Amino acid sequence: MLLEWCRARTRGYQHVDIQNFTGSWGSGLAFCALIHSFFPDAFDYGSLQPQERRHNFTLAFATAEARADCAPLLDVEDMLRLAVPDAKCVYTYVQELYRSLVAKGLVKTKKR
Repeated sequence: MLLEWCRARTRGYQHVDIQNFTGSWGSGLAFCALIHSFFPDAFDYGSLQPQERRHNFTLAFATAEARADCAPLLDVEDMLRLAVPDAKCVYTYVQELYRSLVAKGLVKTKKR
């Protein structure tokens, strides 16, 4: 469900094709696209480049923390150290971002 939500939110973003919780997140652009889909005024997504990984991760994590009150569960240096991000780490971060967006009323959930 979370992967499908990410795909739906980032559909149409250049250089983003979310297929999993590992390699799809390696450039940082998937994080940027996901966050930009909720906060389009926060930064110019069109100016971002896949090879500028440090900038992309820094921008995404700082914006998520500032705008969505998302806990800083991922470290930029850790993300840069890994050619392919750890799936559990990415999943946990995206889950926390989702929870933060729900808490802010930006994501509607179905009542059970």
